[in-house]
Amino acid sequence: MIDLLSNPPYSTSKAPWNKGKLVGQKPPLKLKEIWAIRIRLQILGRTRDLALFNLAIDSKLRGCDLVKIRVADITHGSGVSSRASVLQNKTGLPVRFELTEQTRESVQTWTACQELSPGDYLFPSRTNRLLHISTRQYARIVDYWTSLIGLDRHEYGTHSLRRTKATLIYRRTKNLRAVQLLLGHTKIESTVRYLGIEVDDALEMAEQTEV
Repeated sequence: MIDLLSNPPYSTSKAPWNKGKLVGQKPPLKLKEIWAIRIRLQILGRTRDLALFNLAIDSKLRGCDLVKIRVADITHGSGVSSRASVLQNKTGLPVRFELTEQTRESVQTWTACQELSPGDYLFPSRTNRLLHISTRQYARIVDYWTSLIGLDRHEYGTHSLRRTKATLIYRRTKNLRAVQLLLGHTKIESTVRYLGIEVDDALEMAEQTEV
């Protein structure tokens, strides 16, 4: 008979999934880091990456929603729209976002050079144009962007892009409700946790208080 106590059928000393990994919320990019990445992508002539980066910042979308955007979702006629709306995969609810002039220009350049039609995915797979890039590939691209300017790629992720503009807007306006709408959160508590604003605000007040 097999002694299950001395010879368990499975290992009880399995390493935890997060051993050696950085966990928790990924920080947003700072304004100087945004421009540093943009400039490097422009210098390198990475048209797709520049359009993807700018759209990721402006749209504040989760990676799973960003990679599924089709040309028709953000264009009107032959031009790129200044505002767009997409359905979120997580909530099934629409979320609207703005596209700044530099984002519109980079997207327009990308769609023109790839001759993309309205029904095409904006960022098609390089192996099959009928498919979009995967969220895993998007994550690898984000790693590349952060590494370009000397950031530790392990400290940043796709959610860093989603949080970046939302965090900048909150810091400038303190309008939590507006940020909730822009992120497409159904509960304002989710926005509070997502931005970590309670901690940030507490630290800011502490820094401004002299004793």
